[in-house]
Amino acid sequence: MVEDVAPSEVWQALAENPDAQLIDVRTNAEWTYVGLPEISALDKRVLLISWQAPSGAVNRDFVEQLGASGLTEAHALYFICRSGARSLAAAQAAREAGYRAAYNVADGFEGPPDSKGHRGNVAGWKASGLDWRQG
Repeated sequence: MVEDVAPSEVWQALAENPDAQLIDVRTNAEWTYVGLPEISALDKRVLLISWQAPSGAVNRDFVEQLGASGLTEAHALYFICRSGARSLAAAQAAREAGYRAAYNVADGFEGPPDSKGHRGNVAGWKASGLDWRQG
């Protein structure tokens, strides 16, 4: 079972554990137009590996791309998407592939929509006040 971890706890884990890695599993369009977690203050960068294509098809090479990026079973992997659904599936796939420390960032980058249907104000990375950048 994959554990949900609050964004602030993910930040702390990234700061304290040199083997902790944040993996953003959204699409290129989301990274470009919505924004990305900014973790350069921790001397780290977000690893970008899409879980799904814009069409919704699952990236069959996802686990292979994790390994090709240099990640090993020794790393603590924190997966993030828009709301926490795709990242949960990605973390489960990583666990099934032998990455024992695979976690889901609770509520993702933007979280659920607010009463007006806008994301980023209720929960998630952005609403937690953590660093992020757009473009």
